[in-house]
Amino acid sequence: MSNIDQNLLNKVIENIDYNYAYNIRSNSRSIQRKITDNVNIVSKEDNTGIDIYVQDNTKFEYIYIPVLITESGLTDIVYNDFHIGKNSNVYIVAGCAIKNNGKSKSEHNGIHRFYLEEGSVVHYIENHYAEGHNHGSKIINPITEVYLKKDSFMDIKSVQIKGVNYTKRITKGILEDNSTLEITEKIMTDGDEKADTIFDIKLKGIDSSCNVISRSYATGSSKQRFKSSIYGNNKSYAHVECDAILMDKGRVEAIPRIIANDVNANLSHEASIGKIAKDQLIKLMTLGLTEKEAEKEIIKGFLK
Repeated sequence: MSNIDQNLLNKVIENIDYNYAYNIRSNSRSIQRKITDNVNIVSKEDNTGIDIYVQDNTKFEYIYIPVLITESGLTDIVYNDFHIGKNSNVYIVAGCAIKNNGKSKSEHNGIHRFYLEEGSVVHYIENHYAEGHNHGSKIINPITEVYLKKDSFMDIKSVQIKGVNYTKRITKGILEDNSTLEITEKIMTDGDEKADTIFDIKLKGIDSSCNVISRSYATGSSKQRFKSSIYGNNKSYAHVECDAILMDKGRVEAIPRIIANDVNANLSHEASIGKIAKDQLIKLMTLGLTEKEAEKEIIKGFLK
């Protein structure tokens, strides 16, 4: 791995424990891979990407699947399928980092599909970051599909750190009996960056549940659009929460939709968009911070 790759990797994953399974992808090819007794990683024969197989009853193992792009003008697409065995409990750490110093766009499209068997648990962490010294765009479009069988659980923590010119983030899910999906996303945009987030979750099973929390911060002339559709097709529970902070000419649009197709579906949503409250700034400035420093502290706490 080059120094540039290593520096990018550190932006999205602080520390990889190389005792566990991993697949590191750089400029559309796998450059490092490790499998373990409980986790197998196989390259697809009919498409770009990998299949990850976690054996039944695997407990508290990590799987790392970062993507790095340093070529200007590259469009990368990858299909990663995760097959999680019964009663397993694993951590999956993903992320995409782009360094584009050229004039052409660099783009990553990652399609991740998760198939959780009965009683399995997945903790999924995904970070996105981009940088560059020229006018070449940095684009990251993640698609996450989740299929939860009976009594399974998945939580998703997704963060877009900075520097991504455009992103379209799509998350879909189908939940069976007594399964749970927890999602927390945090997005920062600046300049003329744009971000679209789309959720489409179907609560198919009895006592299935979903909780979606979106935190966004838009500054400069950036724009963000949040759209969620949650379908309660059985006795189920769901809550959607979208909070946004605006600065400068930033713009955020929130469209939360809840569709109850069963009398026992319990669904709710809320959205809050506004600028940083002046009393919050004043409180921090009395501690000796400048206005800009106070703004940064408020944003840091908001996105924590």
